[in-house]
Amino acid sequence: MLWSLIKILLFIAVIGALALGASHLMDIEGGVQVTMAGTEYTFGPLHTVIALLLLVVAVWLLLLVLSGLVALFRFLKGDETALSRRFERKREKRGLRAVTEAVLALASGEGRAALKEARRVEKYLDDPALAELLKAQAAELSGETALAAESYRKLIENDHTRFVGVRGALRQRLAKGDRETARKLAERALALKPAHEETQDILLRLQAQAHDWAGARQTLSAKRRSGTIPKDVYTRRDAVLALSEARDVIRTDAGVAAQESAIEANRLSPDLIPAAVMAARAYIAQDQQRKAAKVIRKAWEVRPHPDLAAAFAEIRPAETPQERLSRFEALTRTHPYHQETRLLRAELNIAAEDFPEARRALGDLTDGDGDARAFTLMAAVARGEGASDAVVEGWLTRALNAPRGPRWVCENCRHAHAEWAPICSNCQSFDTLSWKASESPRPGGDVPASVVQSSLLPLIVGRDPGPDIDRDPGEGPDPEPGPGGAPDLGPIPEANLVDLPRAGDPDQGGTDKSGDAARK
Repeated sequence: MLWSLIKILLFIAVIGALALGASHLMDIEGGVQVTMAGTEYTFGPLHTVIALLLLVVAVWLLLLVLSGLVALFRFLKGDETALSRRFERKREKRGLRAVTEAVLALASGEGRAALKEARRVEKYLDDPALAELLKAQAAELSGETALAAESYRKLIENDHTRFVGVRGALRQRLAKGDRETARKLAERALALKPAHEETQDILLRLQAQAHDWAGARQTLSAKRRSGTIPKDVYTRRDAVLALSEARDVIRTDAGVAAQESAIEANRLSPDLIPAAVMAARAYIAQDQQRKAAKVIRKAWEVRPHPDLAAAFAEIRPAETPQERLSRFEALTRTHPYHQETRLLRAELNIAAEDFPEARRALGDLTDGDGDARAFTLMAAVARGEGASDAVVEGWLTRALNAPRGPRWVCENCRHAHAEWAPICSNCQSFDTLSWKASESPRPGGDVPASVVQSSLLPLIVGRDPGPDIDRDPGEGPDPEPGPGGAPDLGPIPEANLVDLPRAGDPDQGGTDKSGDAARK
């Protein structure tokens, strides 16, 4: 309000001053005489001032027209001018609008629209990197992989955008399933940006899938140095990689170097069950039974597991069932109420033919929703106590319909595995297997029958040695055991979940008092 009043007063003052000046000029006598071509022109003071003003305006307009003509000539010549800058600003404005539309189309999942806007960006903006990036992403979204690959190649040629181009090409190779080329691209991308977490994870997974354990350990160390992985996770995964490397070495070489690799894997992570089992077997091969027992006991303290019990049995393969029962007290007194400990005690007592004690060890594991292992052991107890076939068949029928029990299950895809592996066979994820109850309601499934049988009774049946090629599938059951053998568990015609082990059966590892049946 005050400023408006001031502007009005200033306007009135200027008008008044001009009027006063004009009045003063009109009162002045005389004037200006101009002679041109023999003609004399006389101007009064006011007319003279007006003429001068018009002359100044005319000169200014003339200069303006001349400068415009010069600018037009320079524009046509290709030089930078105000006119060219005006057109450039207009192009830039259109290009920025196209960038906005392209990003919105990408976010909306409209690949074709995004590709159209990306081409407009390429047309209006002098920024090839931005245009190629938008074009590549839009082409991928719209399914034009060849165009996307071409854009990524152009991005790779530019130092500033090389990582983006390599990363885009890496994603394309992963989508095609070309893991070997993808691994090389991931290595190149990681060399460009060593601390890039996603690239580290991709390279680690690809190296693990290719069994490049040494390279995977280097990548894992890079993750640790860049701070993208906690120390405890790093320690465990380093142990998993060391264990995997040891497994591959042992498959091709059973020498001292392979055994030391297994021991090193256990040293890195003593609570990793597969590493503890492999290290224990390496110590057994070196005739260091005490160290083997120590490794197993330490892992058992963390978590009881049937594989640990099986490895512990291998320390003294020729001992009698009673000797084994006594020696296993070192394990069973730790976590005595744990399910695995109770199942282990029941199995040991079955091998020693102490069936009442085996029943007490099982306790309430067969009540309610027990798993197949408990019901199978109870079937063995019932047969050992002289129960009828109907009773034994009843327990085996319950085992047939009971949950499988804990298995190595992938945390990522929930796929169950017969044995531990560093890579999930279903989703190819790394270090995602954990020992837990499977969602499968029935035993078996994708697991071979021999593995199911040995996991139900790992000490009596023993570990699966692989298919017996010398045995005729049409052969009947194995011979009955001699005197002093374990009770005949016979075939169960209507509930053939597993063929319960018979004493003296060399394939099944049947039990007898001399310990020949419990050596696995």
